[in-house]
Amino acid sequence: MATAKAARPSAARAAAGDASSNASTSAPRRARKTEAHGEAGGDGAQGVAPSAIREEAVVITATVPSYPADAYTHGELGLTADGLTAMYRNMLLQRRFEERAAQMYGKQKIAGFLHLYIGQEAVSTGAATAIEVGKDSVITAYRDHGIGLALGMTAREGMAEMFGRVGGSSHGKGGSMHFFKESVGMYGGHGIVGGHVPVGVGMAFAHKYKGDGGLSLTFLGDGAVGQGAVHEALNLAGLFDCPAIVVIENNGYAMGTSIQRAFSQPEFVRLAVGYGIDAMIVNGMDVLTVTKALRDAAALARAGKPVLVEMRTYRYRGHSMSDPQKYRTKEELDAKKEEDPILRLKAYLLEHKLSTNEALDALDEEVKAEVLDAVEFADASPLPALEDAYADVYVQQDYPFLK
Repeated sequence: MATAKAARPSAARAAAGDASSNASTSAPRRARKTEAHGEAGGDGAQGVAPSAIREEAVVITATVPSYPADAYTHGELGLTADGLTAMYRNMLLQRRFEERAAQMYGKQKIAGFLHLYIGQEAVSTGAATAIEVGKDSVITAYRDHGIGLALGMTAREGMAEMFGRVGGSSHGKGGSMHFFKESVGMYGGHGIVGGHVPVGVGMAFAHKYKGDGGLSLTFLGDGAVGQGAVHEALNLAGLFDCPAIVVIENNGYAMGTSIQRAFSQPEFVRLAVGYGIDAMIVNGMDVLTVTKALRDAAALARAGKPVLVEMRTYRYRGHSMSDPQKYRTKEELDAKKEEDPILRLKAYLLEHKLSTNEALDALDEEVKAEVLDAVEFADASPLPALEDAYADVYVQQDYPFLK
């Protein structure tokens, strides 16, 4: 429950104004929007006159639903044993892929920066399960490997992209931070902190404009919340009723500073109140919880109600490969590993007799072999040709400024 009060007007202004009691802003968002703009549209000619704006105290009350871990079963979500095992395999693929990527970075097979998704696999896999892959649009920042693999990118095209080879998802010209695959609705991979969020909301507006029933799912890290572009995008999402889900993957530390030290309001769901949009808090360490929450968010978004999701998760590696991680203790990290989303799902599968230890171990070996094959594929794939430097920059094949 979040409550805020506006500053009390001076005695003189209060005496001259309307002496009514506190006014609640719990009216529906659409009703408030219509009242504020009037019938004239956006120029204010027939809207609310400045002199008519109330000056009494304003009480803002909002209740944000919470989705805790271990609260949902696969049966309640309509997931079969095979479907749940496939989710487990995909989470394993992300984990083994990232572990091998770290090894290849150490061998200087991967250049530039490398941001690993280890620990956050429930978020990507639950999201991919909750949306309509290929119909909906997904965009994220530079910690993008897990989301790409969850949506259906292959380990081969992911690893080859990081190696800078033509077999990669962006033909070797994007690298680790720019995974892209249009057929599964994966629109990046973006390196500018928070800069992709307006693009994500813009894609939601495009779905609404075309009337195709799709939505956009935009991921950002907690460190990006302080960027102005994020707030501009949330404002427009609420203003235009975009079918947008904006997910803050809150792993607590941004690049290396606790959110408690960096933000005056570290409970990011409270931001939704200011933009008149729905919000939810989700435990991002349980794939079933993530699936349930984002299914609910998708239903809201498709009904024209944008949603801000604070996904509380944790990364087990540093912000990037150069991060010494001196901002957290070993004891904290070890405690959070007890919440490992892959181990949690494995325990669930065994407890509900949906699989066996032997079957899951065999699955792990299969995934390891797939990732090793991806490394060999990437290493054998050629480098992009120099004449392809300007390919795929513009849609127009005859764009004159590239000649």
